[in-house]
Amino acid sequence: MGTVGSMSTSTQIRLVRRPVGEPADSDFETTTSDLPELAEGDVLLRTVYLSLDPYMRGRMSDAKSYAAPVELGDVMVGSTVCEVVESRSENRPVGSYVLAFTGWQSHAVVPARQTRRLDPATAPISTAVGVLGMPGFTAYAGLLQIGRPQPGETVVVAAAAGPVGSAVGQIARAKGARAVGIAGGADKVALLRDELGFDVAIDHRAPDFADQLKAATPDGVDVYFENVAGTVGEAVVRRMNTYGRIPVCGLVADYNATEPREGAEPAPDLLRRVLTKSLTIRGFIQDEFVADHYADFLRDMGAWVADGTVRYREDVVDGLENAVDAFRGLLTGRNVGKLLVRVGDDPTLG
Repeated sequence: MGTVGSMSTSTQIRLVRRPVGEPADSDFETTTSDLPELAEGDVLLRTVYLSLDPYMRGRMSDAKSYAAPVELGDVMVGSTVCEVVESRSENRPVGSYVLAFTGWQSHAVVPARQTRRLDPATAPISTAVGVLGMPGFTAYAGLLQIGRPQPGETVVVAAAAGPVGSAVGQIARAKGARAVGIAGGADKVALLRDELGFDVAIDHRAPDFADQLKAATPDGVDVYFENVAGTVGEAVVRRMNTYGRIPVCGLVADYNATEPREGAEPAPDLLRRVLTKSLTIRGFIQDEFVADHYADFLRDMGAWVADGTVRYREDVVDGLENAVDAFRGLLTGRNVGKLLVRVGDDPTLG
């Protein structure tokens, strides 16, 4: 980390090679860089939490996507929760906490206008990159604007123990729908069923997964919130009811793929199902809903978290030096809940 007194340097993890398949340690380089002097309106930030999210795998690639790739040699991108340690902005005083997008590094100098101030008294600051941040908003906007669950309908979500999937199921329940969660492993299934209040939770690793899914959705599936694709997605799509809705949020099962998956359902078969069942499949990036729905999200999700309607789990890894390994685990389902790297001390705890 930078010198505590002067905060003049930043420890940074930079992308130096585009990963082929699973990201390797050698695809990244740790450097120490001098920080610039603050201009008027700037703040010097100390990273407390770095958010690790599946979208980052796409940013490591130069394949055409909805966002530009990280350039080789640049600091890896990512949302952060930071403490202001030096300020030339009146409304971002030293000692305040902000949401920023400073990436995989210990310190950064940015314009204060590029940050959002956080109130530690309202909610733990870590939630600003989790249930009360981008993952929570992704669930809220995708489910309510595209999935539009109605009371009594069945909502299925895969990767349901993750920060997006767990919020999807709980919001569905809050709207009177039935929530079926799919996750990998007995511990995650128990979390969904016993802590997060899903109506049914099933393990996609079970040899009889397809039979369990059928038993869990006796009336079919009205909304499938797609986080993973792969064999799990194909199994759920076969259960879709007429006029079913499928918000497509992520395809994490294929993010490390280097060639087409053997046995994947051909596109014509999927389109035939879309036609015969009058399905709506709509991909989305949460940014498109921010202008119209973010204020509603902060109000609704803030209230749901406060009263226990929506619960959340965080998986915190200590040390920026462990970010690459933690990210590998994210893509294979090793984490439970929202994955965070605690880059520096969090004085708001206890």
